[in-house]
Amino acid sequence: MRTDKENLIVKKTFDFSLQIIEFIDLLEQKKKFPLANQLFRSGTSIGANVREAQNAESKNDFIHKMKIAPKEADETEYWLLLCKNAANYPNPDTLLEQIESIHKILSKIISSSKSTR
Repeated sequence: MRTDKENLIVKKTFDFSLQIIEFIDLLEQKKKFPLANQLFRSGTSIGANVREAQNAESKNDFIHKMKIAPKEADETEYWLLLCKNAANYPNPDTLLEQIESIHKILSKIISSSKSTR
């Protein structure tokens, strides 16, 4: 299923992963290591799952792999909301806006893929 054509969600989730890494640097500077580790795992996993779905063996496999990405996005949003609401944590508002956009795109991709089965 993979093509060399630019793919919006692949690019968007890759760029988001890079921004998560930068945010984690801020957390680590404040010695917030446990939350940084959780956020790294879930925040970079979104793009990894989207990328893996590009090599799906079938439409059902694609949908299955893509359905993992929103779960990781939900977990990432949770960790970001903790940062937003906890004292002495960096502000994640830009990342929260991006995760909302990623959620919408993933939902649309999954629903349209299901309707073309």
